[in-house]
Amino acid sequence: MSSDPATPQRGLVRSLSLTHAVLYGLGVTIGAGIYVLVGVMADRSGMHAPLAFLVAAIPMALSAASFAELGTRMPVSASEAAYAQAAFDRRWLSLSVGLLVVATATISAATIASGSAGYIASFLDWPDFWIIAGVVLAMGAVSCLATTQSVTFAGIMTVIEIGGLLAIIGAGLMMGEAPLERLPELVPGPGDAAAWVSVLGSSLVAVFAFLGFEHLVNISEELKEPTRTLPRALFLTLGITAVLYFVVVWIAVVAVPPVELGASEAPLALVFERLTGFPLVTMSAIAIVATLNGVVVHMIMIARVLYGMARQGFLPSRLGTVSSVTGTPLVTTAIGVVAILALAVALSLGGLADLAARGTLVIFAIINLALLKIKRAEASAPDHVFVCPVWVPVVGFASTVALLAADFAL
Repeated sequence: MSSDPATPQRGLVRSLSLTHAVLYGLGVTIGAGIYVLVGVMADRSGMHAPLAFLVAAIPMALSAASFAELGTRMPVSASEAAYAQAAFDRRWLSLSVGLLVVATATISAATIASGSAGYIASFLDWPDFWIIAGVVLAMGAVSCLATTQSVTFAGIMTVIEIGGLLAIIGAGLMMGEAPLERLPELVPGPGDAAAWVSVLGSSLVAVFAFLGFEHLVNISEELKEPTRTLPRALFLTLGITAVLYFVVVWIAVVAVPPVELGASEAPLALVFERLTGFPLVTMSAIAIVATLNGVVVHMIMIARVLYGMARQGFLPSRLGTVSSVTGTPLVTTAIGVVAILALAVALSLGGLADLAARGTLVIFAIINLALLKIKRAEASAPDHVFVCPVWVPVVGFASTVALLAADFAL
């Protein structure tokens, strides 16, 4: 038996259930951003802010359907690169798509890690550098564990993170009939053009709160029965996220005037304090869990994309190995940890988060176009594949391009 801990012949293990997948999807989608984004949305759209999340969910659902079909056709790591290669047969394009996925995820994880310093500093009087380094290295160690262990860890943190949002909803029940009685204020009047424009503008921001569900395809090589599990996990993740966002934001704007929410640096903590009388630090502790979760789930995904690209021949074969002990790609995990740490401590990340979101929308456009090309090139879909109507990638591509155009125009 070889003593080498990484053997090229060994592949990833199909060990993740639907529960694992949904918890992973929710963990990478529902991030710490919603704890701050509520204020931005309330400032832009007032009482109509929850509606913007429902509008944003529509193009996301179309892209989710495209990912579901492609993911069941090709349940592999580095999925986006594989889809581009199958559709366009252009090595440079496939490599570019894969690296864009890695770059956007790295930027997102570094942004989250950097943002964690502000929350953690309220409990630990440490310099930001040491807090960020500690977060990245600790979450890096977790992501090196066997996939079921690291995803279970992330799942526990996801439950806590969602628990914070459910606590807001529970506190909202203390308002009695107010949330129901004020529902007519949710939708602008048909002739209120300014309000509808603000809702559409806010939906561009809301789209960014949904990004992350697509990363489920990059753990499809580790899913049990991916042709059944992946589509369910994608739609459950998106549906649960949309419902949570809508209800939480509605309770927030009913409980606290939108102008006041927009001026707060911790809007959900303010809502929770206003409804329950509990101190702001309570929700801040949950926000810390959200940031830690955001870092670890991105690390898991980055490692799988680099691993998958190596297995598909786009990167050196050494990156396509897994540990015989943990069954995880330790080399690519280490690369992801180093890249995230370097970005988080060395660069100003203020504008990079927007670049990451735009990069993700570019990926969405390419994936929808790839599915359309694949569907048009064949007489019928393979057996046991989730199939969406041909108009889905068409409208998904058009809506994603429209969002990008509107984003750059605003």
